[in-house]
Amino acid sequence: MRYFIEVGYKGAGFAGFQVQDTAHTVQSAIDHAISTLMRTKIVTTGSSRTDAGVHALQNFLHFDTDQPLHPQFQYKVNAILPPDVVLKHVYRVGDEDHSRFAALSRSYEYTLYMHKDPFLHDRGYFFPYRLDVELLQEAAGVLMEYQDFMTFSKRNTQVRTYICNIMSSAWTAKEDRLVYNVTANRFLRGMVRGMVGTMLRVGRGKLTMEGFREAIESRNCVNADFAVPPQGLFLIKVAYPEGMLNDRVQ
Repeated sequence: MRYFIEVGYKGAGFAGFQVQDTAHTVQSAIDHAISTLMRTKIVTTGSSRTDAGVHALQNFLHFDTDQPLHPQFQYKVNAILPPDVVLKHVYRVGDEDHSRFAALSRSYEYTLYMHKDPFLHDRGYFFPYRLDVELLQEAAGVLMEYQDFMTFSKRNTQVRTYICNIMSSAWTAKEDRLVYNVTANRFLRGMVRGMVGTMLRVGRGKLTMEGFREAIESRNCVNADFAVPPQGLFLIKVAYPEGMLNDRVQ
């Protein structure tokens, strides 16, 4: 049987999402917890790989097993998981359903806060500088005119194409913070942080809108700014075809 599991996590204590040989990652913690409970090696497949320090309100993984799930599977896995990872739900899915390839879109959120706030220290980017929000919003709209985002992909990434379909891209002002939301069918390594960092240059008047377009069209990552920190970034939603997750078992 194949199961999808829905998880959330704070990324600060992890070296990223994907399993690495010599590093503590979100996926390795999840694999360890499920394997410990089921007393057999379980290897999960994740829907979206987040970088070190990046958080997720929602992410999905799938795994296969010929064992029945424990009646308290969710509770017991959560008891084994570290406190910064939570198993939210478990779904029975079709044998061919794939957490990564079946996903229709991913949605991310990046938060800036303008005044010192200890409660946002590990969940946002302290940015006490003057910004032109209208220019930020215009830059967010410009991104939707493009499909090739090689400029916003970090080097040493193994992808066949840099084509992404951005479905929505917008900034929202919320009291003393600014929040950027973006949804696309797929994202490249470092893409959201690269877009945010480069848009902030536009918002501060350090890069013209023409220069922003030229940077995108250059297909060269040296023209993007990836310097924004990871703790401001959240993966907030992974969308699947209607009905795929109807069979929630826990």
